[in-house]
Amino acid sequence: MPPEQDTVDALTRVLVRACRKLAESGQPGPAGRLAADGWVVVRGSHPRQARHLDGAMHHIARIEEETEHAGGTGPAGTIRKDPTMATDEHVLDVRDEIPKRRHELIFATFAELAAGSAYVLVNDHDPLPLYYQLAAENPGQFSWEYLESGPEVWRVRIGRAAAAAV
Repeated sequence: MPPEQDTVDALTRVLVRACRKLAESGQPGPAGRLAADGWVVVRGSHPRQARHLDGAMHHIARIEEETEHAGGTGPAGTIRKDPTMATDEHVLDVRDEIPKRRHELIFATFAELAAGSAYVLVNDHDPLPLYYQLAAENPGQFSWEYLESGPEVWRVRIGRAAAAAV
């Protein structure tokens, strides 16, 4: 294994441990965002390390959900929850897809969205890690709105921000 690969492996392990500790110390939101920032850096060139960071984000999301259910604050101000919203947007149901394929479909669907449009993601677990990944790759360019929040089905409206007026 080349020395650069050893370095990337070691740094990924350190980042995953640090993010988990940060989440376990009561800061799951910042931990998830930090893990997503690392995921963005390695996802194209180091897919194995990206999978480790994705796993960390899923672990962190479970901690964040537990914190929220225990009366914690959750990811303050970043995610709105409104189960009463109706929608006629495109629906992407990934519950029957394998995990690797889910992310491919979700990112491809987002990439194809026209400015100002949205789709509804249907999943069998809270897709909070996906929120962190979208935020890291597309800061200020998307919207995220929970329509249904489990315990067996999650529906999230994901939108692309409208183009800025010139």
